[in-house]
Amino acid sequence: MPRGEVVATYESYVEAQSAVDRLAHADFPVAEVSIVGSDLKTVERVLGKQSYARAAVSGALSGLWLGLFFGFFLVILSPTATSLPFIAAASLIGAGFGMIFRIVTYSISRRRRDFTSTMQVIATSYSLLVSPDVANKAKNVLEAPAA
Repeated sequence: MPRGEVVATYESYVEAQSAVDRLAHADFPVAEVSIVGSDLKTVERVLGKQSYARAAVSGALSGLWLGLFFGFFLVILSPTATSLPFIAAASLIGAGFGMIFRIVTYSISRRRRDFTSTMQVIATSYSLLVSPDVANKAKNVLEAPAA
């Protein structure tokens, strides 16, 4: 856990970043600065209803990327293979397996969770901590009118 003196507190992370930018532009030793989020909360945003079609498309796209990665990787390891057909085949196989896997997992969890969502952890406030020997300099820079 970072230690130091709190020189400012902000409601958003963007405001805290902006304050660190101001310190950096004033030639402040920003290696002495930490941004600490307090009062963490979990926020889950519901994006929509889940369906077999949505699960299939999502799984196919995930599998496609994985297959594309493996295809490129195998072409690099085996330079005698013809590149484009090999990569295409690996991508299609990956898409197929991804689709099947996602449909099966959706079928299993369908009764418990029938929606899609994203979850994030956010802080209520963000404090700037600096080492005590440069705290006054940081306060002076942050209290000065923005140029």
